[in-house]
Amino acid sequence: MLYAIVAQDIPNSLPLRKEARPEHIKRLENLKQLGRLILAGPNPAIDNEDPGESGFTGSIIIAEFDNLSDAENWANDDPYLAAGVYQSVTVKPFKKVLP
Repeated sequence: MLYAIVAQDIPNSLPLRKEARPEHIKRLENLKQLGRLILAGPNPAIDNEDPGESGFTGSIIIAEFDNLSDAENWANDDPYLAAGVYQSVTVKPFKKVLP
């Protein structure tokens, strides 16, 4: 089943994001290679695809896991969470309807 992982950043998270990004991306690439990643990306803090030093306010990941517990466990091991980038992470089942 698909699960949406929605994370909210702490204020001014950009320096922490930059430091933890390589490990964060490595885990997402692994999901992609397994054919389980649907989409992933950050929420820019301003209305611009490249927010520069304004940074980001959170992230959204939609991926396939066997069950909610597996999705939560995967989300809880995210390097951004360990580095203090995320102040909260919510994992919910997701049903793709379109496209």
